[in-house]
Amino acid sequence: MSLFDTVSNDIKAAMLAKDRVKLEALRGVKKEFIEAKTAKGGSGELSDEAALKILAKMVKQRRESAAIYVEQNRPELAEGELAEAAVIEAYMPKQLTDEELTAEVQAILAEVGATGPQDMGKVMGVASKRLAGRADGRAISTKVKELLNQ
Repeated sequence: MSLFDTVSNDIKAAMLAKDRVKLEALRGVKKEFIEAKTAKGGSGELSDEAALKILAKMVKQRRESAAIYVEQNRPELAEGELAEAAVIEAYMPKQLTDEELTAEVQAILAEVGATGPQDMGKVMGVASKRLAGRADGRAISTKVKELLNQ
């Protein structure tokens, strides 16, 4: 079952359970999925890889919004955003720990043959594709810089 179908089925379950937070979050996810499927130049299909990118983007947006709400002393709004982020994260693969990320990046460095900071672009190209959905792009970039500058 594709991620799109899973979300659609879970929307029905959230409706029956009267779970407003989950329902709102999943409706937002489904809206983004449908927009991606029907976008100009799209094939009308949505791969799970593309769906994971959408989910990661949505989680990042929710977290950034929550941070802004906290800055503006609006904790009730921040709680809602973080609750939606948690619902969306449940559909993403488990995030890598710092140790796992280090191991993955070291393997990529060895594979690519990177020796210094000048190889950052080569490494990031491979790392971004391989670690998509399992680690934040900023975390990957920071780890690659750290390991290349040793």
